[in-house]
Amino acid sequence: MLRVYYQRQNRVHKVQTLSQLETLEGLIWIDLQNPTSAEIRDVEANFEFKFQSRQEQVEIESSSRYFETDDEIIANSNFLQFDPNSTHFISNAVSFILQDDILFTYRDADLGAFSDCVKKIKGSGKSFHNGRQILATLLEMGVDNDADLLENLARQVSSLSKDMSFDRDPDEDLILAISRLQELTMELRQNAVDKQRVLSAILKSREFTGEDYERLRIVIKDINSLIEHTSFNFERLEYLQNTFMGLVNIEQNKIIKIFTVASVIFMPPTLIASIYGMNFGSGQPEFGWKYGYLWALGLMILSSLGTLYLFRRKRWL
Repeated sequence: MLRVYYQRQNRVHKVQTLSQLETLEGLIWIDLQNPTSAEIRDVEANFEFKFQSRQEQVEIESSSRYFETDDEIIANSNFLQFDPNSTHFISNAVSFILQDDILFTYRDADLGAFSDCVKKIKGSGKSFHNGRQILATLLEMGVDNDADLLENLARQVSSLSKDMSFDRDPDEDLILAISRLQELTMELRQNAVDKQRVLSAILKSREFTGEDYERLRIVIKDINSLIEHTSFNFERLEYLQNTFMGLVNIEQNKIIKIFTVASVIFMPPTLIASIYGMNFGSGQPEFGWKYGYLWALGLMILSSLGTLYLFRRKRWL
């Protein structure tokens, strides 16, 4: 899909193909979302450049994330989306090309940051006169989207923290939930660092001055705050993980305590039964006694009750 935005009389208009334009004057943004080969060839032929391959767009080397020549600026960044089906983030690579104040964007997914940018353009079209302003707005919307995702994660962590208590037995689902939130937080941090790298490179460009430069400086400050918040979120998750392990240890200690008490309570009766089971008839005065069996049982019961009483008195139970 091809979307072409141009400025006319302080308003931004949109068409679906370049052929619908009588002139390229006032052109500010060409957005390619899941473009066909014909659409790509049409844009490349009209503006005499070639889009990077998808492999080049996702490379992590600095030269692949940002590249500048005398005629154009090429930047690649990732935009996150939450996938409700897998409860994980989907990272979508977006390529930005700024040439002669015209912004070209190449993406494979319908992203919320782009939809928000279009709404902002429709609401205040007279504020957008070149591709640099569009690029700054897209990066702003991308960071805002990441902030919303992080805020949602923080709410989940808070809810998980409230669910964890000594009244609830720790289970496997709880530790899996903590692990999933840790992974999502790390993905968000990695995405924020990626945007930080790209923005730092853009700020060094001579193309961005004045108001555009100040806007990008504010965006990179927001990213720094976002990274700090991800660190705080990760610390909370580590605390919850340690709390979970503490609860598991407490449960294990309770079980071990029960077995220990049971073993100690039955030790005296076992000793008594062993003594009277030695079958040394001539040496045992109770061996031929009529009430010997009842005597042995009574001793066993009294020894168990005495041990249990001692444990309760010492507050070990």
